[in-house]
Amino acid sequence: MKLLHLDSSALGANSITREISAAIVKRWQESHADLTVEYRDLDSDPIPHLTGRALAKADQAEADANEAVIQQFLDADVVVIGTPFYNFGIPSTLKAWIDRVAVAGRTFRYTEAGPEGLAGGKRVIIASGRGGIYGDVSPADFQESYLRHVFGFLGVTELEIVRAEGVAYSDQHRSDALAAAHASIRSPLAQAA
Repeated sequence: MKLLHLDSSALGANSITREISAAIVKRWQESHADLTVEYRDLDSDPIPHLTGRALAKADQAEADANEAVIQQFLDADVVVIGTPFYNFGIPSTLKAWIDRVAVAGRTFRYTEAGPEGLAGGKRVIIASGRGGIYGDVSPADFQESYLRHVFGFLGVTELEIVRAEGVAYSDQHRSDALAAAHASIRSPLAQAA
């Protein structure tokens, strides 16, 4: 079993999403002795933003790197993504990664009946961190709603969100939100049942 772990927070050791995503991965490692984990820190090792040259595959090294990113995603059984809520959305580094994995003919296709996701059969777990409190249906949420939509578009039907929000309100809010997020991490074995 393969797990792809991505972090996108720019806050390093102060990041709540890094803490939560690491706890999720640890839970999977404890439950699956055969688990292989690949990790990418999109802040310290960012993927260049998509350009016309990249789409045209004008640079073979860049084309090879892009192929490695999409293949790593396709090969993963589980994808754990740590993502903060920056300016009502996701970090641009995570968007650059999504631009490399949302590829027509590889992870989705258009048919006469509409789009069809081709990257199903995997579980995606989002470790979400928010300074404010937005809940599940805020019109200001372009983070979790976007991620639900894009992964659904790619065919992922098993998407889970582990959220800590209101962390900027006070130290107590941060502590309580992190405790609640950790408590909400489900056992991988229970999920499979």
